Amino acid sequence: MVLAFPCGQVRAEQKPAATVMTVDDVVKQFESSYHEVRSLRAAFTQTYTAEGSPRIESGVVSLARGGLMRWDYQRPSEKLYISDGKNLLLYIPAQKQLTRSPVKSSGDIRVPFELLLTRLNLRRVFARFEFAEAALTHDPTDHVLRAFPKKEYAEDYADVLIQLSAQSDVRRLVVDHADHGRMEFQFDHIERNPQLPAVLFRFTPPSDTEVIDQH
Repeated sequence: MVLAFPCGQVRAEQKPAATVMTVDDVVKQFESSYHEVRSLRAAFTQTYTAEGSPRIESGVVSLARGGLMRWDYQRPSEKLYISDGKNLLLYIPAQKQLTRSPVKSSGDIRVPFELLLTRLNLRRVFARFEFAEAALTHDPTDHVLRAFPKKEYAEDYADVLIQLSAQSDVRRLVVDHADHGRMEFQFDHIERNPQLPAVLFRFTPPSDTEVIDQH
């Protein structure tokens, strides 16, 4: 039996071309991915590098809508950084000391993480984005963005690298400060919408704690 093909030749099946995402596509996908997220929990490693050896700390972070935030530092030593939406508390057990300050007056780099849970809009903070895939070692399916701050934030940091998984989870955030210091956060075991009791974001220090109020 002879099989005849209408065009006299066999054509390889053509596959549709893969969609190439632009920087704006990735930013929009990232923002929309968090619209239904009300809480987050993850293991973190925080590395600060300036002059000398880097300082590395790790623990568990929990975030919830309403500006609620809790960073439980476990290594190399215990400390607690917590926000109830109005005040920030830094408790260091070894020093028996608690520092309290208003959220609005804080320039701490950990504070903007609550943006993930409040209708995330990166363009409120950043003026421009670009791909920076070569800046970090990462999984081939991840995207790496470099974000440049608006003028009002330029004195605080030069740029921010954001490594996003295919599911738009933040795997890594690297902040290059204007003074050439670098703060890096790496996140693992990321959970979206875990049950986080309200009591998690409240803290009463032991009676022998020195309390320092900053304004």
